[in-house]
Amino acid sequence: MISPRVRIGVLGLALLTALSAPATATAAGPVAPGSAAPPTVEELRLDQAVPREILRRSGFDTVAPAFARALDRARSYAQARRVVERHGSALWRGAVDRAQGRGPAGGDLSRDDDRPLYWARLGMARELRGWEPRFGLDEARRAKLLDTLERTSRGQTSVLPRRTGLKRVLVTGFDPFTLDRDIRISNPSGAVALALDGTVIETASGPARVETVVFPVRWRDFTDGTVERTLRPHLPETDLFATVSQGRVGRVDVERTNGAWRGGFGDNENTGTPEIVPVSDPASQPQWTSTTLPYAAIVAAETGRFPVYDNTGVTEIPAGGTVPVVRRDGPTPGSTARAGGGGDYLSNEIAYRATLLRDRLGLHDSLPGGHVHTPVLEFGAGNSTEVTDPQFVRNRLDIIAQVRSIVAVAVSASERARD
Repeated sequence: MISPRVRIGVLGLALLTALSAPATATAAGPVAPGSAAPPTVEELRLDQAVPREILRRSGFDTVAPAFARALDRARSYAQARRVVERHGSALWRGAVDRAQGRGPAGGDLSRDDDRPLYWARLGMARELRGWEPRFGLDEARRAKLLDTLERTSRGQTSVLPRRTGLKRVLVTGFDPFTLDRDIRISNPSGAVALALDGTVIETASGPARVETVVFPVRWRDFTDGTVERTLRPHLPETDLFATVSQGRVGRVDVERTNGAWRGGFGDNENTGTPEIVPVSDPASQPQWTSTTLPYAAIVAAETGRFPVYDNTGVTEIPAGGTVPVVRRDGPTPGSTARAGGGGDYLSNEIAYRATLLRDRLGLHDSLPGGHVHTPVLEFGAGNSTEVTDPQFVRNRLDIIAQVRSIVAVAVSASERARD
C-alpha cells in the first residue's frame, strides 16, 4: 500500500483528481444514547453489486445475516459480547480455512481471494452498528463491541505464542483500498495473511511458524494505536516480522527507511489530514526508522517471478530547509520526514510504527523486521468489469508464493547473521 502520491509516476494511474478532492467525513457521527448508528462510508459500499457478487460467489453472504440473528437473541451486554467474539473469531477462522483449502469453497470464487473476509466483516459491522437491542446499549458499549468485532475478525486476538522447536514469524496485511476507483480491488497483502496464517515454512535454519493479522485502511485506527496494541505483546517472542502491503507495479520492494509523516491521502472512509505520525511520547519520536530485515539476502535470492529491490529512497526536508527533496540514498542528518521509501500512506505508517515499537522495546539489534511491498495486483488485459479472471488469480497466487519465499530467505539469513 505505497502512497498513491508516490505511485503516480510509477503506475501512470489517474490519481491527481483524487488527491485534489476534499476529504469527507464518515457517515457515522454522534448519535443519541441507546440509538443505532448510521453506517459508515465504508459500510455503505456494501450496497453496490460487486461486493454482493463477491459474497455470493464465496458463500460469505450468509455471515452477516447469521450474525444479526444471533445478536437479536442476546438479552444482555455480556451475551452480546460473547456473540461478537464468537462470530468475529469464526469469520477469521473461516476465511483462513477457505484460503488454505479446508472445508467447502462456498462458491466459484478462487480460495486465495481476500475480499470475502473484508466485505463480510463490513456486513457484520453494519448489522452491529444498526442493532437496537431490548436492553440498553449506549454509544460507548456499542463502540467496544465494534472494536471486539474488528480485532477478532482480523486475527488480532488469535496470535499463538511461540512453540518449542519452531521459530516464530509475524506477518501483517491490509484490507483492500481505493475502492471508489475500482470496487473490485483485492489486496494481495491480505491474501498473503490468509494463506500463511498458522502455516509452517521450512527454512535453511529450521521450521518457522507464521502468525498473521490484518489491519484496516483507516487513519483513525492507526491514530488510536491499533498497530502498537496488536504487536506489542508479540514482538518480544517473535524471531522476525514483516509488515506487508501492496506497492508498485511489477516489482517487490524491501523498504529501507520509514518516515514519521502521513500525507493524508483519503483512506477507506475518505478521510485524511497531512501531519506527523501521532505516537505516544512524541518528545522522543524520531523522524526516521529503518528496516532490520536482511534486505541484501532477500534481493539476491530467487524468490519468484517479480524482481525484488532494496528501496533506499525517501523524501525529506533537509536540516535548515523548507522544501521537500527526494533522496535516492536515504535521509540526511537532521532532516524532517515527508515520505519513507514506502511513501506517506498507511504502508509507510505501519512500517514506521512497527519498527519504532521494535526499537522502543529494545529489540533493534535482536529482532529482524521491516516492510515488504508486493506488486500491484492487476486484472487481466481488457477486464474492466468482471470481479475475477485467470490472470488476476495467477498474479495473486504468485505474489503469495513469493512472499512466502521471502519470509523463508529472511529467516535463514537472519539466523546465519546471528551465528
